[in-house]
Amino acid sequence: MAESAYPSKPITVIVPYPPGGSNDLFARIVAKEIGEELKQPVIIDNRPGASGNTGTGMVAKAAPDGYTLVAVSSSLTTNAAVQGKLPYDAVKSFAPVAMVAQGPFIVAVSNDFPAKTPQELIDTIRANPGKFNYASSGPGSVNQFGTELLKAKAGKLNITHVPYRGMGPAVTDLIGNQTQLLISSGPSLLPMVRAGKVRAVGITSLKSSPVAPELTPMASAVPGYEFELWWGFLAPAGTPPAIVARLNAAVNHALEKPAVKAAILKEGAEARPITPQQFAETIAEDVARWKVLAKQQNIVAD
Repeated sequence: MAESAYPSKPITVIVPYPPGGSNDLFARIVAKEIGEELKQPVIIDNRPGASGNTGTGMVAKAAPDGYTLVAVSSSLTTNAAVQGKLPYDAVKSFAPVAMVAQGPFIVAVSNDFPAKTPQELIDTIRANPGKFNYASSGPGSVNQFGTELLKAKAGKLNITHVPYRGMGPAVTDLIGNQTQLLISSGPSLLPMVRAGKVRAVGITSLKSSPVAPELTPMASAVPGYEFELWWGFLAPAGTPPAIVARLNAAVNHALEKPAVKAAILKEGAEARPITPQQFAETIAEDVARWKVLAKQQNIVAD
């Protein structure tokens, strides 16, 4: 059987974003470890474009032999919820291999904004309908979903969406108080929070998180509000289950190592070893959930 000799050559992980982003960072942390375990090089190949759809689409069409994977995040599922024509089906085009990490978003405000706690944030926005703006990295982005979910759970939260082309300019305008609120991942926001350029008022996990244990969950002010981002590896649909299982075991073994756990936590998430089936269920559930929210909150892509 071909699977029994797997892997007999290098494995390529397509990162559908530029170097330096969270998908890229988590892929690189794990790639070295699984390469050592599988005794083959694991090569990171950045293929950015079309909000991640270019590189992701390439892997959907790749040979299902376990030698081409894609490093994705929750934005795979938010894209599926709002974008009509994609070069892949988020559920049917892939064989989920392994989740790598999962982490909450940080809820940050400009230093000029008066709120310092989740309750003060909600109260301030409610008392000033239409006065404030929230930033995102683009229409239909995962940041917009996180903020619109907060609005939906809180009810009658009137704050205007200002989409940017990427997280860099979104953070810059939050620092400059052009926008007052940004809900985004730890890698995007924690450096600015720690530098004192913006203020974190809460976190989107249901309970306090080791990512930022000092932050109070937004659920303390908006019961039931939870928004967690995940990252993981997918293979093309049709990849033999034995190969998927081998890759899953290698990733999960890497995620148990203290140094890997620490590196992931430093980047704002927790290592999350699960089975391929559990990962597949997470993706399918997310796509369905975000489609409902997109319709309810009128979230549309470019």
